Parts: sequence; structure tokens; C-alpha cells
Amino acid sequence: MSTLFGSSIKRREDPRLITGKGTFVDDVSLAGMVYAGILRSPYAHAKIKKIDATAARGLSGVLAVYTGADLTDALIPVPCAWNLPNADLKLPPHPHLAVEKVRYVGDGVAMVIAESRAIVRDALDLIDVDYEPLKAVVNPEAALKPGAPVLHADVAGNQAFKWVVAGGDADGAFAKAEVKVALTIKQNRLLPTAMEPRAAVASYNAGTGQLTLWATSQNPHIHRFLCSVMLKLPEHRVRIISPDVGGGFGSKIPAYADEALVAFASMKLGRPVKWTEDRSENYKATIHGRDHVQYVELCGTKAGQITGIRTTVYAGLGAYASTAGPGVPTILHGLMYSGAYTIPNIHGTIYGAYTTTTPVDAYRGAGRPEATYLIERLVDTFARELGADPVEVRRKNFIPQDKFPYTVATGITYDSGNYEGTLDKALGMLDYKGFRAEQAKALKQGRFLGVGVCTYTEICGLGPSQVAGAIGFGGGLYDSAIVRVYPTGMVRVYIGTKPHGQGEETTFAQIVADEFGYPVESVEIVSGDTDNTPQGWGTYGSRTTAVGGTAVKIAAQRVKEKAKKLAAHLLEANERDLEWKDGKFMVRGSPDKAKGFAELALMANVAWNMPAGLEPGLEATAFFDPSNFVYPFGAHLCTVEVDAETGQVKILRYIAVDDCGNVINPMIVDGQVHGGVIQGIGEALQEIAIYDDDGQLLTGTMMDYAVPKASQMPHLELARTVTPSPVNPMGVKGVGETGTIAAAATVVNAVCDALAPLGIRHIDKPLTPATVWAAIQRAKGGAA
Repeated sequence: MSTLFGSSIKRREDPRLITGKGTFVDDVSLAGMVYAGILRSPYAHAKIKKIDATAARGLSGVLAVYTGADLTDALIPVPCAWNLPNADLKLPPHPHLAVEKVRYVGDGVAMVIAESRAIVRDALDLIDVDYEPLKAVVNPEAALKPGAPVLHADVAGNQAFKWVVAGGDADGAFAKAEVKVALTIKQNRLLPTAMEPRAAVASYNAGTGQLTLWATSQNPHIHRFLCSVMLKLPEHRVRIISPDVGGGFGSKIPAYADEALVAFASMKLGRPVKWTEDRSENYKATIHGRDHVQYVELCGTKAGQITGIRTTVYAGLGAYASTAGPGVPTILHGLMYSGAYTIPNIHGTIYGAYTTTTPVDAYRGAGRPEATYLIERLVDTFARELGADPVEVRRKNFIPQDKFPYTVATGITYDSGNYEGTLDKALGMLDYKGFRAEQAKALKQGRFLGVGVCTYTEICGLGPSQVAGAIGFGGGLYDSAIVRVYPTGMVRVYIGTKPHGQGEETTFAQIVADEFGYPVESVEIVSGDTDNTPQGWGTYGSRTTAVGGTAVKIAAQRVKEKAKKLAAHLLEANERDLEWKDGKFMVRGSPDKAKGFAELALMANVAWNMPAGLEPGLEATAFFDPSNFVYPFGAHLCTVEVDAETGQVKILRYIAVDDCGNVINPMIVDGQVHGGVIQGIGEALQEIAIYDDDGQLLTGTMMDYAVPKASQMPHLELARTVTPSPVNPMGVKGVGETGTIAAAATVVNAVCDALAPLGIRHIDKPLTPATVWAAIQRAKGGAA
């Protein structure tokens, strides 16, 4: 493998970002720009009896106040883009501003446009809304019970869908099983908390009919399509620009009402309009993640062979179905019920429930952390029931390395894997036997040590497009790139994906520079503007490198092939006699007869001496639609000590051995794992979005929602194995979500292992000191 592919070069985007020279949506300033603010409901569920905006409209500096009644005929309701088939999916209209009724705290009620942000805030305070409060329901299981408050008149019993995944004969396996274990699991609702809140700036040119919308988007081309639908504009009249984006974690995938509202205001007023949410608004109005109630069972033999899994899952969708909401707890969740194991019989029933809460959509991992968590908790519980080592139970059930590609019971085909390899490496780093001896010694001293194991695999690199259509995804899942070489030899690469922290400005440049024998500084990556980038489907689901990066690779190869034809012509040689070496095409056996890539770029662009039939210029476009998903995997280990007096969990060591196929930039991969693991640890130990029974978000500020701090995190010990994917020519897999998918289960398994001597089998996340202390008191028979 060549020098640049596989090198830990520094991220090229970092200097501008860490020195404050990036350009984010809120940095956009246009002549004549005015500001928008949205009045949001303080009630989770209420009828709107009257909205009086007279005082607000009369305030000096206010240009307009809009309510839902003003938009009914002007805008198409906010669409859901994942129309899940075979599930009786019900998608009630999602108005941009509430009409007649609000359905969650944060639901938009009115929009103010004014000359300054200060005037906007004052005007919002002057709007008088008369609400008639209704009962709320925040738990997805409770929302489906008879007598629960009904959110939408056209959705009986709040049931958005019922989706079933099945393979083999799960009921038969349980009927015959020697051993059965069951758990009830609550997947805590989470707040994505991207560093940059959402924002939008809209500028409409009435003369051309062109709308330009700067938006915090992970997928500008999807945003363009959905905004064109909502605004009733032809798609070619909508330009989305997503500049630097300060993190997303899935929360900037959806198309929100707010972006269409800002665009609508600009079209009506003929002025550029800016809207930026603050953090408390972000917590109420930007999507949340997770929120499942899971009833799960596993069965097997006394020898430790797993024979079946059954689940009944209640997935909270919030008040409305967000852009990808229905697909997250179904396709991205239920299809992964086999995990890393040869489980022949699987059955899962997933109910989607509308609740009086903020809508739920993809959050880092998106369905796969919830699946991995329930599988890995069940495997540990099964091992304990058998009195067996959880490591050995996993080994017994692994899909063997020589069986790949392997089709699991849910019907998907894993591309490649070596699960024992990652586990063995992680165990060696820990000295697993040594820790077990230390654990036994500590217990005699009254100390509670534990070790958690998680061996995961995940579905990512989202594609192929035919599968996307079959599962109801409202678009393709190919991706694209244009590689353009200028006369001076400098290269620009235009991509359809939208990196926002993953490092593709560096790794994609490495792919091209490696292909051309160039310094990486000579390659620039361009993304985020729908007017100058090719159609693409965005950055999420750990797909950017596996799909978009492959398009870059293919386009670069096509450019190189064209350059070779030109070199043969200029050297008066046969193409077959040329070899590529040290960044040059040279005649085999005559190294003095050579043409460097930069020289060929100049000659191709001036076209003074082109061979017959070869067009001028040196650029190529490529679209890559993968034949399958990719399936990274790994083994994570965590050791903890639990203070039985306080319930405090101290992580002693955290080891992550991941396999994402061939690695373009090891340092960037490590950074992705670091971030993912930290978010997973946060989910395990401290993060939870809490609603009270009235639907009020009690964790609506960063004083109340416990985002992980660097000072709270352990040192992460990372390693990897390399098992290339056969799905793409680079052999790469995704890595952005692996840490989050594995970490929560790893940490909770460790804590439950530590407290096993007290008879504690399971504790729901997050394992705060109070929660752990209460579990210990219950186990001891004390009051909690």
C-alpha cells in the first residue's frame, strides 16, 4: 500500500476551525438581512383557542408575524422521507406552525420577523396565546394503551406503525429451549447536543425566482429536495449551501419546519432572513434520539449455544414522524438482532408510538446501539444464568471467519468479519485472566470490580439504492464525485456528501493525491453547495467514505486513465508500454522518457496536441452505488470499580479494538472512535432527557442535561484489526458510529458484572450514582 493511503497526516480542516476562521451559518451576513424568531409552545398538549399578535405587529421594527393559519395554503406540511412498507405506517400532517393544537413543548406557534434579534425577542413576548391544556403522554408504551391521550385524530391509539422482523422459528426455539432469560430494558432518550445549534439564512431573488438557503445540514441535496416540496418551488430554483457545520450526530439530517419558515419569510418580504436557535430551543425543537421500552428474551442450550431471540419494542417517535424517524427503530435496528452471532431463530415486533414529546430521529448509531445493547445485555445475562464466562459464550456463538459473506436470520448478508481476532486482541491488552483474579481478591476485601465485554457488528455504508427503494427510503443511496485537474496541476474534488467533522477534507484528498502521486496539499475538497456539487445523499450512517470515498477513488482512476492515454500520445509510445512510477508515466525500460502528472494536466487543458478521439480537459465524474452495506465490527472491554456506599462508578480501563477494513488515516479513525466511545459512555452513565408527566422537559438546559466532560472520561486504549470489505474497491468500512454502538453495552455489562455478587442482574441506563446506589439498597433489602 502506498504512502498517503494509510498515513496519519494532520487534518487539513483543523487550522481554520480551531482558530475561529471557519464559516458557519450564523456567520453569514447579507445586505438588508432581518431576523426570525419562533414562539414555541410551553405546553406538551393543548388546544389553541386564540392567538393575538396585535401588540407584536405594532412593535417598531417588526416586519411581520405569521401563525399557522397564514401558512396552510402556502406551504406543504413537513414531509417524512422514510415511508416504511408493510407496517401500516400512519403519517399525520406536520404543520410548520401549529394549527388548532400543539403536541409537544417546543412546537412552533408563531414566527416573528424583525430588524434585530432584540426586537424579535421583545415581539415574541408580546404574542398572547390562549391555550386549553390537554393530558400528555411521554412514555411510548403508555401511549399505545387504551385511554391514552390521542395526539392525532387520524391515528387511532397513537400507533404510527407495527413492524415485524422474523427469521427461522423463534417460537419453536423457545418452546424447546433448555435455558431462557428475559430483560426489560429502557433505552434512555438522548439530546444530540451538537456544538453548533441549528441555523438558517434564506435569500430569495424575485427576479430569477431563485432561493438560496444556508442551512446546518448533513445532506444538502436531500434538504434541497424536501425544501422544494415544502415551498412548492421547482428543485432547480432552490440552492442549499451547508458551510462549516459544527457537528450533527444525526440531528442535522432532518429537514425541519424552521428552514422552510425562514425561506417563506424571505420570499414574502423580499429580504434575507436569518434564524439561529439557542441551546434551550435546540433541546426542545431539534430531534432527540433513542427512547425505547424493550421486552427482550434469549434462549439457548445448557452448553451455551444461543438458539433464539424475541423482542417486543415500543419506540417513541415523538409528536411527529421526523425525516428518517420510522426507519431508525426498524430497518436500522431489527435487522441487526443477530449481532455477531449465529442465532438461527429471531422474531421482533416493533411498535412506533406518537407521544407528546420532541420528534425522535437518528442519533449517532441510529437504531444499532439499541440493538447491540439488548443483544449484549442478553448474552451476559445468559452467561450468568449458565454460570459461564461471558467471553466463552460469545466465542461459542461467533460467526466463523471462514463463513463470510454470511446471511443472518433477519435476511441481511454480512460482508466480512474476524470476530475472534478483535476479541483476542482486546483480551490480550487487558490481561483478562489477570483481571478476573484481581476481581476475586478485591471482592474478599469488600470492593466491587467488574469487567464488561461487548462484541458488536453494525450495518452501515448505507446503500444500495435498490434496497433503499425496497425499504421505503425516499431517495437513492449512491454517491458521486467530480475530480477536476486545472492547467497548473491543482486538483479540486466536488463531492455529493457533506463532511461535518469526520475529516474527509483530509482523507478524500489522500485518496486522490495517492492516486496521482501528488502532495496532499495540491488537492482541495469541495462540498456543501448544491449548485456546484454533484447529486449525493449525504453524510450519515457511516457511509461517506465507503460510498462517497469510493466515488472519489473511481473518478480519480478515470482521470488517471485519460492522462495515461495522453502520455502515450506525447511520448509516442503504446499505452501497454507505460508504467506508473514516482508520479510519472514512463516508458518501460526507458525511464528518461516520462511525463509527470502536472505536465499532463497542462497539456490536457491547453489541448495543443491531443490524440484523435480524446477530448480536451482532465476531469471525470463517477457515481458509486454499492452492492451491499458494509459491516464493521469489534470488541470493547471496560473495567470498573463501583463504590457500594455511594453508587459511584469509576472506569478503570477502556479498551476498544475495532475493524473498519482498510484505513486511510489511522489518526482520524482513532479520533472517530474516541468521540463515539465518549458519547456511548455518556449514554451509559449520565445522559438522559427527562420529561415529567405533563410533558415538560426537565433537562432542557446544559445545567440539567449531563453532557460528558473531558475530565470525567478515562484514557481510551485503542487498537484495530484489518479485514477488508469486498463491497468497494478500497476495502473500507465505516467507523464514525462504532464507538457509540459498543460503549454503552460495554460499560453497563461491566457494572452489572461488578454487582453480580449482590444478585443484581440489570440496571437501566444511565447508571448515575443515585440509580446504582438505589439498586444496591434494593439488593441488600434496604429502603431505596
